[in-house]
Amino acid sequence: MATNKFFKSLLFALTIAVNVFSFCVQDSAAYPVFAQQNYSNPRAANGKLACANCHLNQKAIEIEAPQAVLPNSVFEVEIKVPYDTSKQQIGANGKKADLNVGGILILPKGFKLASKSQIPEEIKIKNKGVFISPYSTEFDNIFVVGPIAGKAHQELIFPVVAPDPEKNSDVKYLTYPFYAGGNRGRGQVYPTGEKSNVNVFGATQAGQITEITTSEKGESSVVIVNSNGTKTSQIVPAGLNLIVKSGDIVQIEQALNIDPNAGGFGQEESEIVLQNPTRIFGYLAFCFCALLTQILLVLKKKQFEKVQAAELNF
Repeated sequence: MATNKFFKSLLFALTIAVNVFSFCVQDSAAYPVFAQQNYSNPRAANGKLACANCHLNQKAIEIEAPQAVLPNSVFEVEIKVPYDTSKQQIGANGKKADLNVGGILILPKGFKLASKSQIPEEIKIKNKGVFISPYSTEFDNIFVVGPIAGKAHQELIFPVVAPDPEKNSDVKYLTYPFYAGGNRGRGQVYPTGEKSNVNVFGATQAGQITEITTSEKGESSVVIVNSNGTKTSQIVPAGLNLIVKSGDIVQIEQALNIDPNAGGFGQEESEIVLQNPTRIFGYLAFCFCALLTQILLVLKKKQFEKVQAAELNF
């Protein structure tokens, strides 16, 4: 009897835990979760990254990475996501909030995230409080990070370990392209196609604004009457600043509020060379031989000049 009660209590506790966890996951409505949930591969055939489907505004990013790496070496790929930290965005609740940042890094197959034991201490200090994870179990060469506080993390550092062609036959000593994306702020469109409140809302019909009311939630209701007397009521989300007033004449799609967007997404691509150590040693040997040849030529020339001088003196 006591055993049955124990198992029932355990089952009840597990049910509550699962429900709470599911609720938390649903509430984490932020990049790159949307991309991971809706796109098996974040990079389309035309090169466009999935993040750009929701973050419509474009803003530049920068990539810093070594031009060449050796097998099994650990190196940094840094994505810089600069923005004006004095600016704030409109949160989902309509209140002002600081911008978050996020990033995605698509490396060639075989390149992986370095393990904790492989990461140098200085990188650990830089990445304190930053969690980097693979995009999915299928793509362990694609990494995502965010959303995290933008003021403290405008440089996103990915510690990566290069593959070894001697151990992985699918990897060759070649020049590989890689792709990166970085975002600051919330997106304008949800994956469902629905607009977020980080948008300019246009009039759904032409006419005169006869009434503007504000609800307890802070939403604005704009009533527009056209020339035929048809009345429409349009809701502008809370936190947005209207640029129209009662009595104004508006055209269809005319903006009703100031553009609240303070962020944007950017993507870049670069190249990295997986260098063969044997080639490096061969190149060094060639340089050494060339240098030695030059030295011997100079010595031989000086010796020849001495012989000529001695013959002239004789």
